[in-house]
This record gives sequence, structure tokens and C-alpha cells, in this order.
Amino acid sequence: MVREKSMLGAKVRALRRQKSVSQVQLADRLGISPSYLNLIEHNRRAMPAPLLIKIAEIFELDLKALSTEQDARTVADLMELFGDPIFEHEDVTTAEVRDLAAHAPTAARGILKLYHAFREAREAADNLAIKISGRGDLTGVDASRMPTEEVSDLIQRHTNHFPEMEEGAEQLWRDARLGGDDLQQGLEHQLRLHGIQVKIERTADMGDAIRRFDPEKRVLTLSEVLRRGSRNFHLAYQIGLETQHAALDRHAADPLLTSDSARALARVLLANYFASAVLMPYGPFLDAARQERYDIDLLGHRFRTSYEQVCHRLTTLRRPGAEGIPIHFVRVDIAGNISKRFSASGLRFARFSGACPRWNVFQAFLTPGMIRTQLSQMPDGTTYFWVARSVYKEGGGFHAPRTPLAIAIGCEVGHARKMVYADGMNLDSREAVVPVGLTCRLCERTDCEQRAFPPIQHPLQVQENVRGVSFFAPVSDR
Repeated sequence: MVREKSMLGAKVRALRRQKSVSQVQLADRLGISPSYLNLIEHNRRAMPAPLLIKIAEIFELDLKALSTEQDARTVADLMELFGDPIFEHEDVTTAEVRDLAAHAPTAARGILKLYHAFREAREAADNLAIKISGRGDLTGVDASRMPTEEVSDLIQRHTNHFPEMEEGAEQLWRDARLGGDDLQQGLEHQLRLHGIQVKIERTADMGDAIRRFDPEKRVLTLSEVLRRGSRNFHLAYQIGLETQHAALDRHAADPLLTSDSARALARVLLANYFASAVLMPYGPFLDAARQERYDIDLLGHRFRTSYEQVCHRLTTLRRPGAEGIPIHFVRVDIAGNISKRFSASGLRFARFSGACPRWNVFQAFLTPGMIRTQLSQMPDGTTYFWVARSVYKEGGGFHAPRTPLAIAIGCEVGHARKMVYADGMNLDSREAVVPVGLTCRLCERTDCEQRAFPPIQHPLQVQENVRGVSFFAPVSDR
């Protein structure tokens, strides 16, 4: 995990050079001396807020482009990249990576893109080798994860809070006068106003879909397997597609998204965001979360939503002046694959490799349906409070069995007392803290019995006559 302050001066210098603007020209437009700008660019003077705003105006930038959050993510991604075994003999230090991200951000992003391409090529080659050898049929396999990564970066950059979607959901509640016990009836009425008919079909007639929309016939068909909360979610999702064109189009046009697949995925996820905001309106949901101390099951019963939907919604409570706890969220399958992730707490998740097996999200599979809590400490000393539980993704029948998943949310330990799950825990106990890392390759802890790879900081040393707590843990000479 990397939590470093961004070097704003270096970013300004890189941006100025990218735009072919001289130091004298920029200083003149800022109303300061070139020497003062030079000190700022070399991080020898702090960047005053008025100057930062002027720079954003001059270069027509969103201030988020200069945020420290983006710097920290880039450094974390680069450190994970250099943890790949192909760099095993390269002594790349954290300081070097931090300098690269600060002084050459474009080059840093280029290296990350190149590594993405390398991994895709390597996976494609592996898949082709398996297919040629007759060990499996990989027809249709797409190794690329770029669209999902791009959309994940877009969501992270906006801290998973999209005011337009929130305002649209609140407008719908006012205009449609939603409320009472039958939200479904109100949502279906709104769809009828848009000329859309809602039908519920048998599972056999839906094939492998749970939702289908025919834009020509204006018919939305939902599967009978959807429970009431999920049915309302899909109704609200369709309303989002019908009413939030401007916001969906604007975010889908973000330069971060470089393919049609990424842009389409962004629209879907933002429409999902709108649906969650309809089912769990910001103000009432935040008030309930505070009142019930983030009790996920209670919130699910009150708003008639699933455990996962509540966890998702808790991560979006970032409205300025009305913020919830900064929460991280991760969802994994039984093989350990991370299918969803987001962090408002500062916790970093691995992008290119597996996560630390000590996280309690993996242990949640051992006690199905039970809440598991954990205090975890990263190598930099930051301590987090985790809440994890297994859930099932409904399949719809005997021939479509339920899929087990595990979901974990959490926050920095300083916020833990606001959550009901911390009751009875000694949050100050050092013995209760579980040492964890980001990935084995980046974790410096050599005394971990669950280590799967040697750390990049220590070359692999194999001794015939001595064995440590794990095969990859170095042993001191005696």
C-alpha cells in the first residue's frame, strides 16, 4: 500500500511542458515571478490554493486531475507492476517510482498501459498454447480487462459519488411522489409515462437473462426469479436510462474511457448507481445509516434491498457537507478473484495480482452467512476495520445453482466506533491486529506463514538445511 503526498509542483511542470508553455509565459498569466514559479515546480514552495485554481482554469482542467489521490494510485499501481517476477533482478525502489509518477506522470501512465498490453499478450499466448495442446477449448476467451479497469478508475476518480445521479433520483421521488409500501407500483407508473410496458416472465422463457428491454416494442421483461427489491432495482435502472441521457453521455465521453466497451460499461454502472439512489435516497439513507450505526441487515430490511446493494450504497455517501464514513468495498469469488472493488478509506487493492490471504473476506466462506470482523494493519502502520460476510447470487432454480461470493467493507480504525460491528471489540489492542499486505510481492513481512511468493525487497534464498515459516521467507544465519 502506498499513501504518499503528491508533488504538485512537478505535476504543474509536466503539464506546462506538455502544453508547450514556457515558465515565463505561465508565470505571467499567473501574475507571479518566473523564479517563484520555478520554486513551486521544484516543490520548494507550497502551492497556494488560488494559484492552483488559476492553473486549472488556464489549462482547462478539472481540479481532480491534480489530486493527490490519483498520484497515490499511480504509485501503488507502479509498485505492483514492478513486483512482477520479470523485474526480479531490477532493484526498483519506492523512491524511484514516486519520482517517476511525480516528475513524468505521462510516462508513468504509458508504462502502466504497456504493462497491461504485456499481460494481455502473455495471457493470450498461454490460452493459445492450452488450446493448441488440446488441453481445453478457449473459443471466445478475451484476456483483456482494460474496459473494466478504465471504468474502475473513473469511479475511483469521482470517489464513487455522482451528484447528477443523486439529483436525478431525488427529482424522480418529487415528481412521481414515490413513497409508501408499494414502490414497484410507482416505478411501473413512471415507465408507462415513458411508453414502456413491464412484463414478468417465467425463467424458462427468459433463457439466460433476468432482464430484457425491447426498444422497438418498448417492453421491459423481468424474470420471475427476481425478488421485490431486485425487481424495483431493474425498474429504476430502466428509468435511469430513459431520463439521465445527458449525465450518462457526459461521463461515457470521459477521456479515461478509450473503447466502446468501456463507454458502454460506464453507462450501465452509472444507471445502476441511479437505481441504487432511487431505492435508497441519499438523505433518508444517510440518516438511517447513522441512526442504526451502519447495521447492514437493518438497512436492507428498511429499504428492501440486498446485503450487497446496501454495502454498495454505503460507499457512495460522499456528498460535501453530508458525508458518511469513508468506506472501502471488495467482492471476491470462492477462487479469490476480485470482481468489484472501491476505496474511499485510502486502502489500496491489487490491480494486477492476487490479494493478501489474511484479509477476512476470504475467511468469510468458512462461516456462510455470518459476519466476520477484523482489525488489519498494513505495512505502513495504517490500521483498518473490516466487516465481511458471504452472500449468494441467486441462480433461479435447480439447474442454475446459487453462486457463493464474499463481500467486505471497512474503514480506517478511527471511524470504527461509528459501526455497530465494533461493539465489544478492543480497537486499541495490538494483539487483536492482523498484519496484512497488499500482495505477497510487495509485502515486506518475511515472517508470514501464508506467503506465496518472495518479496521484491528480498531475493529468493533457498537453503537445503534450514526452513523458515514459509518456503519464501528468508532465514537469518546463526
